Amino acid sequence: MSHFSGVNNIIPPRRPCFSSPEALSRLRDALKQTSTGSCKIVKDNDTVIKEFNELVNMNADELTEWLGSDESAGSGWSKDDGSGETIGHESGRKIIEILKKNPKKDPQEYEQEDVDHMRKVVAYCKRHLAQEEKAKQDTNSKSYKSLKNWGHDAQKA
Repeated sequence: MSHFSGVNNIIPPRRPCFSSPEALSRLRDALKQTSTGSCKIVKDNDTVIKEFNELVNMNADELTEWLGSDESAGSGWSKDDGSGETIGHESGRKIIEILKKNPKKDPQEYEQEDVDHMRKVVAYCKRHLAQEEKAKQDTNSKSYKSLKNWGHDAQKA
């Protein structure tokens, strides 16, 4: 039995909410089972790559320079490993690796590990840009600095 067999149970037989069997099939393909047994819709890799390349508006050199600053080191949540490095700072280092590995941003050149991190970057940036208007206006705010650690300079956008 398919993990997604319950999807058919939520569609009323007389009023389908999908325009075609293909649309339903695409939804089934997009659903992923989580450890709790619930389902969530996951963006495909092409969408993640496109959004990453739109949101990360700093190049590798700019991000390297930023991550070397005191401002960068002091913004965000510290990792649990006792290193003192923030989660965003670590993410920024991974972003630099991704940018340097594939400077032409060829979607075929990314490894799955790259796309997995890109997915985190997209989720973080979108969530914080939607919630925190301050990041776009105040370059001294923690929001602005934290987003920069994740490769997004709100002043450039």
